[in-house]
Amino acid sequence: MDLVQYAWVVWLVVALVCFIIEMVTLEFTFLMIGLASTVGLVSSITGLEWWVQILIAAAAALTLLFLVRPKMLQRLHESGEVNKQGVEALLGMAGEVTRSFERGAGEVTLANGDVWTSRLSPAARQRDPDVGERIVVTAIEGATAIVVPAQR
Repeated sequence: MDLVQYAWVVWLVVALVCFIIEMVTLEFTFLMIGLASTVGLVSSITGLEWWVQILIAAAAALTLLFLVRPKMLQRLHESGEVNKQGVEALLGMAGEVTRSFERGAGEVTLANGDVWTSRLSPAARQRDPDVGERIVVTAIEGATAIVVPAQR
């Protein structure tokens, strides 16, 4: 039995292992090696000698790692801003007064639909905002949103 005729199985296993590792690391290195292994798989199926398969896969890996991967990483990092979560996501969010403020305390509904008890920021203590007036969250203290009236 000639083991070279089953080289495609080795290439397939290497590619699958690389793709699985890539799902854990998410840095595109193993993705590139897996893609190069797929190129080796194709060269194996075409009947090339084992050493030619290795050379082709190595050339593909180097090309992908040094030319494609950096561009993919650059696109990934410039494509969008980091998703803010928790309290950070609420800072700067707009909303609307849903219950009248009395002595600086009231209730607001934020743009994301959350209803918060709120206090007027000390920096905006000119007057209490009316129901329906637009506000902006400046801070969160416990379960209370600190707000200021929105600029018109």
